[in-house]
Amino acid sequence: MSTLRNKVQLIGNVGNAPEIKNLESGKKVASFSIATNEFYKDSKGEKVQDTQWHNIVAWGKIADIVESYVGKGKEIALEGKLSSRSYETSEGEKRYVTEVIASEILLLGSKNGNDTNE
Repeated sequence: MSTLRNKVQLIGNVGNAPEIKNLESGKKVASFSIATNEFYKDSKGEKVQDTQWHNIVAWGKIADIVESYVGKGKEIALEGKLSSRSYETSEGEKRYVTEVIASEILLLGSKNGNDTNE
């Protein structure tokens, strides 16, 4: 059960083109966001869509897959862990960020990356 302590599974659509960086250490990192949607009925019985945005970070071989196959709008499934960090802006303000560090990724939808029926 220790593997369940910090585990996240998400299915959603990529919100922006992934940002790929090759670090001086030789490691590759990909950063992007995905949107997940949840639907429910409000007190009037009307269907409501709740969209949540999640910041994703992928390293190494997973970053290679993201670079080659993941683009804006692509539906993906991923598994990873939550990670929180803080940093200071150039104005001296402290900012806090929570990200999902991806350990697995699954490409969903059509092979050509265009998930719409046009």
